[in-house]
Amino acid sequence: MTTSRARHTRVAIIGAGFAGLGVAIRLRQLGITDFVVFERASDLGGTWRDNTYPGAGCDVPSQLYSYSFARNPHWTHSFSTQPQIQRYIQDVVDRHGVRDSIVFECEVTDARWNDAAARWEIQTSDGAHTADILVSAAGPLSAPNLPDIKGINTFRGPIFHSARWDHDVELAGKRVAVVGTGASAIQIVPSIAGEVARLDLYQRSAPWVLPRIGRKYTRLERLYYRRVPGAQRLARFGVYWVRESFVFWQSKYPPLADFFSFGARIKMWSVLRDRELRRKLTPGYRLGCKRMLISNVYYPALARDNVEVVVDGIAEFREQSIVADDGTEREVDAVVLATGFRITDSPTYDLISGRDGRTLSEVFDAEGMSAYKGTTFANFPNLFVMIGPNSALSYTSAVFTIESQINYVIDAVTTMTAGGLGAVEVRADVQAAYNRDLQKKFDGTVWNTGDCTSWFVDENGHNATLWPDFSFRFHRQLKSFDVRAYETTPVRTSSAGS
Repeated sequence: MTTSRARHTRVAIIGAGFAGLGVAIRLRQLGITDFVVFERASDLGGTWRDNTYPGAGCDVPSQLYSYSFARNPHWTHSFSTQPQIQRYIQDVVDRHGVRDSIVFECEVTDARWNDAAARWEIQTSDGAHTADILVSAAGPLSAPNLPDIKGINTFRGPIFHSARWDHDVELAGKRVAVVGTGASAIQIVPSIAGEVARLDLYQRSAPWVLPRIGRKYTRLERLYYRRVPGAQRLARFGVYWVRESFVFWQSKYPPLADFFSFGARIKMWSVLRDRELRRKLTPGYRLGCKRMLISNVYYPALARDNVEVVVDGIAEFREQSIVADDGTEREVDAVVLATGFRITDSPTYDLISGRDGRTLSEVFDAEGMSAYKGTTFANFPNLFVMIGPNSALSYTSAVFTIESQINYVIDAVTTMTAGGLGAVEVRADVQAAYNRDLQKKFDGTVWNTGDCTSWFVDENGHNATLWPDFSFRFHRQLKSFDVRAYETTPVRTSSAGS
C-alpha cells in the first residue's frame, strides 16, 4: 500500500478502475508523472474487483473489452469472466508501471475548486491534497443501489448486494430470494439455482434476453493472436462493426427491433413450455428500451422445479420471510439484492463542488443532468468526469467510451501546459447548445417510444444517460480538446504549489 504522497500534483484521479487507470497510463506514456490516483479500496480494478458473485462475467465480446493500446491475446472465451478481466487489468497496470502512483485505501470525501488559487482542494481519508486538474473516474457502477423496502433492516438472515457478495455465506440447501432481474441477476440465478433448496426471483419488469453467441477459443486461435501481427486488431475491427450495426435499429429505425425481439421470443418458447412462466417473462416494451441481456442458461434455470418467478412486487420484509404485494408470504434464509447501481445520482456527485460552491448534485437537481461531451461542466474548471452524462453506450464496450474521453483529457492537459493555461471551463452557452442538439437525437429512437420507461429517461422525457448515435461519432468529437469552447485563465504564478 502506498502511504507517502506529495500533497500537490498536476493531476489527481479518483478511482482505479478501467477509466482512472487508463488516464494514468496515458499520462505516463507521455512522460507526465506528476499525478496521483486515489482508490478507496485495497486493490485496483473497480467494477471487476467488486463484482465477484457466482457467474460474474462480461456481456461485451472479449475482443472489445480491452484497451486498444493493450490488446489481450490471452482471452480464453469470446465473452470473458470476471477473474480473467481482473487479471488483465492487473497485468496492464504492472506492465505500464503505474501501480506506485495509486494511493490505496484512500477515500475522497470532498473536492472543492479554489478560484483564487486555481486549483482543486481535495479532502481524503489520507489527509488534504491539492491538484491543478481533477479527473473523476469513480465510475457509474461503483455505488450499489439498495432498495428502500419496509422492514428490510429487520430481516435476520444474510442479505447482501450482488456487488458486495458475501463469500462466507453458504447458499447450498438454503431458501434464497434474488431481488432484481438485471445483468447481474441473469448470471447469478443460473449459477446458484442448482444448489439451493428453493429460489424466489422477484421481478419488477421482464428483461429482453437474447441468445449468447459465444464460444471457447482454441489453443490455435490464441497462438494466432499472439504470433501474427495485426490478427487481433483485425478481429477487434470486425466485432466492433457488428456491434455498431445495432445503432440502426436502436436509434435510426426502431421498428427493426421487432425482428430481433421475434427471435428472442422464439428462443424463449423453445426453452419454456410453461405458458404462465412465458407470460411472466415476456417484456411489455420494445427491445432496446432497457438494457439488453444475453444468456443461454437463464431461461432453463427459471424452468427448474425449485425456482419461482414472483412478479407481484415486495410489500415488506419480515424477520424470516418476504411478503409480496398480493399478501403471499415466502420464508427465506438469505437474500441477494441484484438491484443495480446509483448511476444518475452517484454519491461522487455530492462530493465535488464548483466555482460557486454548489456540488454537481445540486447543479443537476436545479438545472437538469447534463455535461459537455459527457465529460466537462460549466462552473467546474479543470474537472473531467469519465462516463459522465450521455456518454454510456447500450450496444458496445464501455472501454471505447473511456478511451475516447481519455484522448480528450490527455489533450486538455497538454493544451493547458503548452498554452500556459491555469484553468479551463466550458462555456455555459456551449454546453447548453450541445445538449439541445443532443436531446433532439433521441427523437424517434427506441428509448423515447411511448411504451418505454426506464432509468435512462427521467419523468420529463430527458435522457441523461445514453449516447444516442454511433460510437465512432462520440470518439470523433473527443479526438482533440476544443479549447475555443472554454473560458481560459492563464497560469497564476502564486498557484504553483507544494
